[in-house]
Amino acid sequence: MWAGGRLTYYGELRIGEHTTRRSTLTSLTEKQGRSGPLTFAKVEHALSQHGEVKLVEHQDLVYRPIAPVADSGDHVSDGPDDAFTPRPLGLAAHERAIPVSETLLFRFSALTYNAHRIHYDRDYATKIEGYPDLVTHGPLQALIMAETARAAGLQTVTGLCFEYRLLAPLFLSQGMIAGASTSSSGVQTYVRDYTGRQTATGSITSR
Repeated sequence: MWAGGRLTYYGELRIGEHTTRRSTLTSLTEKQGRSGPLTFAKVEHALSQHGEVKLVEHQDLVYRPIAPVADSGDHVSDGPDDAFTPRPLGLAAHERAIPVSETLLFRFSALTYNAHRIHYDRDYATKIEGYPDLVTHGPLQALIMAETARAAGLQTVTGLCFEYRLLAPLFLSQGMIAGASTSSSGVQTYVRDYTGRQTATGSITSR
């Protein structure tokens, strides 16, 4: 599970230039959660061009053992008809609705080399994993927040830090609404579902 992350931009990555990525496991912690043992991993990716670090990404990841549906206690549905039924909340002036579809989730999985079937195989997601519908990727929400912040007036990425947290699962049938606002301290952004429940938050500040 993707719990959050942070990206710090030290310079522009140029298309066509030789790029080196160095990945480091910086932390590994075992904990006991309500659903069983959990492993918390922190991974750092540093991208360099011509010997200069241009971008550093920190990923916060959580791993849990696979539990049989019968033992997990999770709700198992027969598909989207039994999924979450939203009561739409109107858009605020600083928000925009993001059209999410099975095709988008499948293509994003392919783009990011994410083979987890909860994002594109509804039968697997609902009948094996026990989710009410396909799961919208955490990194997709992070990308949408960054793009929404840019549209809100962010002019450059050089010298900035984008930090985000994933607060709750977001399922396909719940929709995706993204919002961003600027202030003297930076840009605040978030993703919510149709009912107003926030599933991710982010902030962009100067280093």
